[in-house]
Amino acid sequence: MKTLLNIIWFVFAGFWLWLGYAVAGLIMCLLVVTIPFGIASFRLGNFAVWPFGRAVIDKPTSGVGSAIGNVLWFLLAGIWLAIAHVATACALAITIIGIPFAWANLKMIPAALFPLGKQIVDERALRAGAYYRA
Repeated sequence: MKTLLNIIWFVFAGFWLWLGYAVAGLIMCLLVVTIPFGIASFRLGNFAVWPFGRAVIDKPTSGVGSAIGNVLWFLLAGIWLAIAHVATACALAITIIGIPFAWANLKMIPAALFPLGKQIVDERALRAGAYYRA
């Protein structure tokens, strides 16, 4: 079932969101100082292209550096990616079948706004207790 959901997601939202994250990542990698933001953007882009069966959780070892980085990320790229998620969710919510996908899209906005200090894990491992969920 997750594979079917991911295929439908890829066709209607995943590719476009991935493209946005890739452009943001390339722009962030142009400057040496913002390379960690580019890496975070590529990581979130891989999640946005195939999200079902994975989850975003807080990384327990993140600290003040992640918080400061998230403020900079919010100003440089986070707000634009969040707008892309909202626009995609609005387009998906037009049909009844698209409403669950729109909801999933809206649930990605916190990670798009503040990606540093987060990690993407497999939901099966999360349910098995392999990760601490804050």
